[in-house]
Amino acid sequence: MPTFVSAGIPINYLDQGAGYPVVLVHGFASSANNNWVEPGWVRFLSPRHRVIALDQRGHGSSGKPHDSEAYDPNNLAADIVGLMDHLEIEKTFLMGYSMGATVSLVLAISHPSRFRAAVLGGIGGDTATQNLKSRDAIIQALLTEDPESIGDPVAKTFRAFADSNRNDLKALAACMGRERPRHDAQSLARIALPMMLVVGTRDALVANADQLAASIPGAELVTLEGRDHLNAVGDKRYKESVARFFAAH
Repeated sequence: MPTFVSAGIPINYLDQGAGYPVVLVHGFASSANNNWVEPGWVRFLSPRHRVIALDQRGHGSSGKPHDSEAYDPNNLAADIVGLMDHLEIEKTFLMGYSMGATVSLVLAISHPSRFRAAVLGGIGGDTATQNLKSRDAIIQALLTEDPESIGDPVAKTFRAFADSNRNDLKALAACMGRERPRHDAQSLARIALPMMLVVGTRDALVANADQLAASIPGAELVTLEGRDHLNAVGDKRYKESVARFFAAH
């Protein structure tokens, strides 16, 4: 994977395919490979699109600062705009999943002219990581030397997922320690970007996706029956919905 430097932090990315570009932003404790290559997204999109997928700072093969301030959502968003500038891409489709969807929502509000349409997957009006108590439990789970001692089921899931991807646990704890943005109704109501939300019906990590969709003018909500936060990513219906949505815009 090639690399560019954003605010002193090396950011790895892949760049495959041809056609109108789409930038893919993975979720917490994941990577471009885990979120987009292995579930078949890059293979699915690259015949029709130039696909750019980065390892967000703290993840994959990108730089991994241990300072929570480095993971301010505006810094994560700046990495994506910087990558687009590095590749001389003025405007693109955008798709983020989970934490990547949170960052994509920041971009939709702060840099709407850079994007043609956006897909937000695994996101709702409320998430487990927006609750301070839940975040503290996840941070403790990431830093404990004994994963078997973790009692909180959500925190245990996060630690298991982080371990499965061989992550830098201190970097992830720093990332989790940075509070997630909460967008007011006025900010959401001003979004003019065509937007689609996708969430599994069994996703226990997010709630009120319908309320979030209703707060964004014209936003479409797609629900994946029987899918949870982890297995929704590779769902065929998800891919088909995204292909339809991008083709329409």
